[in-house]
Amino acid sequence: MNHRQLVVRYAVLGAVSLLMLYPIAWLVGASFKSNAEIFGSAGFWPSHLDFSAYAKGWRTSTEYTFATYFLNSFLIAVPRIVVTVVSCVLVAYAFARFEFWGRKWLFGVMVATMMLPHVILRIPQYLMFREFGWLDTYLPLIVPSAFATDTFFVFMLVQFLRGIPRDMEEAAMIDGCNPLQLLWHVIVPLLKPAIISVVVFQFIWTMNDFMGPLVYLSTVERYPVSLALKMSIGATEEVEWASAIAISVVALLPSVAVFFAAQRHFLDSAASSGIKG
Repeated sequence: MNHRQLVVRYAVLGAVSLLMLYPIAWLVGASFKSNAEIFGSAGFWPSHLDFSAYAKGWRTSTEYTFATYFLNSFLIAVPRIVVTVVSCVLVAYAFARFEFWGRKWLFGVMVATMMLPHVILRIPQYLMFREFGWLDTYLPLIVPSAFATDTFFVFMLVQFLRGIPRDMEEAAMIDGCNPLQLLWHVIVPLLKPAIISVVVFQFIWTMNDFMGPLVYLSTVERYPVSLALKMSIGATEEVEWASAIAISVVALLPSVAVFFAAQRHFLDSAASSGIKG
């Protein structure tokens, strides 16, 4: 590739990047604008910086601040990430390394469930969790993940494991490791990039989940950020869009921070598993 082609390629990529980043830039800029300025200008730079929207949005229209809703989101996300990693690693390890009757058929069924719309499961799940007495708790949002129901993660881990040579595992087995010791001391360290990818995906998806909390939670004190944002928009007849946008920007920060903190491992996992972003 000559110099001119390289310049053209980077110019095109730079232009596309600016185009993709414009909505985020507009969102941040709009958080400092008034309602009239938000709807009166397509530019992202405000006429003057006003941080009052952040203070007003953080207080919310309820008796709780957004600190409560952020804490609730973490109370859902952290346990869900832990049980997801444990269950999906165990199931992926079984599919990738053990031979048992019906393995290929079960793996095919699992992959097929990835194409099943979640909305058709809401009613039977709701009825089941109601019988368990789990409504208006975080259990319906956490416990299913303990059974490797997030099949995309299982599939991703299986693909990653299939790309790992078995030499180290065979050596560990000769030294007397049982399957669980082999998993903990050999497989898990090799799976670190893929596990971090699972953590990143699950954290972002849980923080952005709206339908699950909407169906199972009814007490405002237990709402996560996703429901609190909707509540702040629909609380009054005249929406304070600057405040809603400002708190939306704040709500994005944990997911952005987690992604950039794990970016190197995340990209390593995508490259190794054959999943291209």
